[in-house]
Amino acid sequence: MYQMIATLAEGSRMPVHQHAQEQIVHILEGQMRLIVEGVPPELSTGDSFYLASDVPHGVETILPTRVLDTFSPPRNDYLAIDEKSH
Repeated sequence: MYQMIATLAEGSRMPVHQHAQEQIVHILEGQMRLIVEGVPPELSTGDSFYLASDVPHGVETILPTRVLDTFSPPRNDYLAIDEKSH
């Protein structure tokens, strides 16, 4: 597994994308819409959402938001970024 904390500004958007990893999104603070296959459930502080492999999803933040993302298996693209920063 791979975990990361992301801080997202109010009104930020992540376009719809998908990846082979399963993902758990846990909202540490804030509020956002997690658009999953066109459906935009709103998630707030303390909420979690499971995304299966290859499920299209995107993000629209409503308030400044901190998210704990867990990926399984780890995302090699994020591991490479971590390696460069050390």
